[in-house]
Amino acid sequence: LKMSAMLETPELPAVFDGVKLAAVAAVLYVIVRCLNLKSPTAPPELVYQDSALARFLLKSCPLLTKEWQFSGCPLTWTNCSGHIQTALYGKMGRVRSPHPYGLRKYLTMPDGATATFDLFEPQSEHCIGEDVTMVICPGIANHSEKQYIRTFVDYAQKNGYRCAVLNHLGALPNIELTSPRMFTYGCTWEFGAMVNYIKKTYPQTQLVVVGFSLGGNIVCKYLGESQANQERVLCCVSVCQGYSALRAQETFMQWDQCRRFYNFLMADNMKKIILSHRQVLFGDNNMKKPQNLSDADLSKLYTATSLMQIDDNIMR
Repeated sequence: LKMSAMLETPELPAVFDGVKLAAVAAVLYVIVRCLNLKSPTAPPELVYQDSALARFLLKSCPLLTKEWQFSGCPLTWTNCSGHIQTALYGKMGRVRSPHPYGLRKYLTMPDGATATFDLFEPQSEHCIGEDVTMVICPGIANHSEKQYIRTFVDYAQKNGYRCAVLNHLGALPNIELTSPRMFTYGCTWEFGAMVNYIKKTYPQTQLVVVGFSLGGNIVCKYLGESQANQERVLCCVSVCQGYSALRAQETFMQWDQCRRFYNFLMADNMKKIILSHRQVLFGDNNMKKPQNLSDADLSKLYTATSLMQIDDNIMR
């Protein structure tokens, strides 16, 4: 037995090295395939109606027809994978992210909720000499302190725009809820209150409505709810809007393009926000707590791994 063990021992490291090499190769193959690293960079595919406005936009924004590079980086692995771009920008952020200075405004809603938004004044004169205000609705669970919002606001200020950025109800970590209600995917009350404040405070200003992701749904819904909501609005810009929540439910559960993973991350973020306000939303002193909301429903919230599970068990 000792002789056999001595003879077999020298061969074991080679076997293990082969297994490790195969495992590393398999992982690299999955990364290359999932992150789309082999695809060459290419200009975006544009879908538009041939009109004078479309031609003007294409002429004014030549970047739309060029190959896009992440932060000016020529490396192929950063440019061809949206997943890497999201990870780098979403987690690491910019090297020197701007910190625009704004005033926080508080608005009391009819149900006792306290809506907040941040107001940023322009830092230069607008190119056409007009008073133009961007009313901005961030993405899901986002607010004015997010890096992509700060960067956008800083650029807009330097180009002569006043900016008003809605903070989704319950999203700011240092602002407590004053009623048992937080933001939802279709509620336009807080955004409408912010727009009305801007219209009354600046009677001469024109509005550019901007919505990011979920905010795109909210601003489009707001403009379509009433003809009066479109007064003094020059245009609406919807960035990365998810157009159909019903169709997105099925898509979000697919593993293709890491969608299920992103679904898990967004659900985890939503859970943290909801649970940070659990005393106001679900506390025993909450007289408006739904009678059919049981401890079993709350336990489903703790174990939820997708936005749909949170919607079905809590938000609806």
